[in-house]
Amino acid sequence: MSYYESAHHDNPRPRPNSSASPLGALLTLLVVLVGAGLLLWHFWPTRNGGLNPNVKPREVTERGPLFSDEMDLVKLYEDALPSVVHINNLANRYSGFNVQEMPRGSGSGFVWDQDGHIVTNYHVVESANALEVILSDHSSYRASNVWVYPDKDIAVITINAPKSKLKPIPLGSSHDLKVGQQAIVIGNPFGLDGTLTTGVISALNREITSESHHYIQGVIQTSAAINPGNSGGPLLDSAGRLVGITTAILSPSGAFAGIGFAIPSDDVNEVVTELIAHGKVTRPRLGVELASDQQTRQLRIPEGVLIWSVVPDSPAAKAGLRGTNVNKKQLGDIIVSLDKKAIKTPAQLLKAMEGYKVGDTVTVGIMREGERQEVPVTLEAAE
Repeated sequence: MSYYESAHHDNPRPRPNSSASPLGALLTLLVVLVGAGLLLWHFWPTRNGGLNPNVKPREVTERGPLFSDEMDLVKLYEDALPSVVHINNLANRYSGFNVQEMPRGSGSGFVWDQDGHIVTNYHVVESANALEVILSDHSSYRASNVWVYPDKDIAVITINAPKSKLKPIPLGSSHDLKVGQQAIVIGNPFGLDGTLTTGVISALNREITSESHHYIQGVIQTSAAINPGNSGGPLLDSAGRLVGITTAILSPSGAFAGIGFAIPSDDVNEVVTELIAHGKVTRPRLGVELASDQQTRQLRIPEGVLIWSVVPDSPAAKAGLRGTNVNKKQLGDIIVSLDKKAIKTPAQLLKAMEGYKVGDTVTVGIMREGERQEVPVTLEAAE
């Protein structure tokens, strides 16, 4: 009987080849294992961690020339850096009979002229036993003179350095600054010499309080990073001219938070000139002592500033202004305006006086016994 016939009639199952079946399975398993091994070898990290002893350095991609604005900034930095100095405020530390100088703090400054005058902030030099000025070439000099004007947070110190090492910083004007123009700061934040940061003029005519608790008006606000150690350094415009002295930051942490302030260069020029000429800044005075806030409240002064006393032979005395007579229970004149500008508090009067010079004549609006009067007063130098 043929196979076909048995299958047709009885439908029996064909018998497998008992000798070929295990060999085929083994071959299949080997193929799978080899394939898996190849995949693992290709994708699994090797024991040498990707090391290749034949590796060579990559070729550097050609950059091409710097952009024009980059070239301008590089040149500005290279030109300005020799004018910027590092200032160390040194204090005496006593150990038995030994005296050792230790850094109390540090700041920045800049060369004003070739006579050795260095300009910085008052708070950088405050309470120093000695001052060390380090030029951009790392040569060091001791300050021989220090003149300060705390009301504007400005100081001038002198060093005996060769003229060849002193490069005065170019001076610019601050009255024509525009919000949005470029601003550059060079200084020594955290002791890192020659650091450059950039930003813009963020706002103008800000008001801050000086170290002597006086109001400083017309202050420049900038977004250029200012950190501890920058104080006293230059704020430059895009032409590399000094337009301000970096003086303070507004930050809850003490580090830069996007808002920094600088004393305008026009104020710096005026104050530094007086300090170099006279060793002090002469400011005008009215010659009056004002009533305290408590006295003003007790006397129920509705508005204005009560004159408590008038300094003899002062501008106020010569103009006939009157002080308060306690024995006669007579109120003094109440200042309510200065050149038509309303005065409501002593702080406003102090701020208004910042805009005048010795010799100016100012019209003082007063209330005297219920009547308004206008009194011209010629200002004299404060003693």
